[in-house]
Amino acid sequence: MRVRALRHGLVATGVVLLVCGVVALFSWLSYTDKRAELASLTSRAIADVVSYSDGYVDVRWPSGSARVAYSSGDKLVGRQAQVAYDPADPSRAVLPGSDLLVDTDRALGGVTFPATVAVLVVLAGAVRVLLASRRGAPEAVTVRRIRVQSGLMVRSWLELDGPTERWVPVYYDPVLVTLPSPSAGERRGRVFVLDGVAVYPSGRVVTRHPRGRRVDNPVRPDAETVGVRGVWAQLRVDSVFFAPAPFVGLFWAYLDDSGFFGWVTATVVAGALGLWWGAFRGSDPS
Repeated sequence: MRVRALRHGLVATGVVLLVCGVVALFSWLSYTDKRAELASLTSRAIADVVSYSDGYVDVRWPSGSARVAYSSGDKLVGRQAQVAYDPADPSRAVLPGSDLLVDTDRALGGVTFPATVAVLVVLAGAVRVLLASRRGAPEAVTVRRIRVQSGLMVRSWLELDGPTERWVPVYYDPVLVTLPSPSAGERRGRVFVLDGVAVYPSGRVVTRHPRGRRVDNPVRPDAETVGVRGVWAQLRVDSVFFAPAPFVGLFWAYLDDSGFFGWVTATVVAGALGLWWGAFRGSDPS
């Protein structure tokens, strides 16, 4: 792919990998601490849950008793449950579903989830590069460049003349801003060569007009018109994709009951994915 489009994708992917790496690291440290707490709880017994107050349940079994952190422990009062405890200190114990076990599972999820996201982002990017770079025999085409805004996403599209009108989304390149409309070029497989510059598709060809607000290139752009060139300038424009991230974080924290830390983590990951999504889909900063 052209260096600019590829560099944009690599920088956005790097941001996702960095965020996922930091989240996974802190989650792993939390997981190892909690696993160390659980490692000494080697004895088992059937205990009676005798009371609940302030987020703790009091449990008793023939050889000991303990006060265990359990957020929803009021539902267990009057029942029996298996308890795992430290034989050297029976006051250290856990029940199935108690806070320590839940937090341990959540910390492990904080490792596996960002790792999965990182792998999927890398695979999706690699597949897109391979598909977008496929070339073929040259074919003369007449195109018009349009910008279409749908929600937060703004993309460049090429409108292809022919017996059936078609549209194909393309990765942004400064040459698109200065193209006259219509403009003659070549199509080589999936790649378009316009004004001597290779422009790569960011999606499949469609036969229905893309949904959204359309802006056409002028018939002859002004000679002083210059497109956005720097990748960092495009990333600043793409920062709009951070807007939904806090709401995604709130939703995740509510579902996972992970509180402020869960909200911050989900917000940062969602923001980084939004930035990557803009690069993957071929956002247009012009």
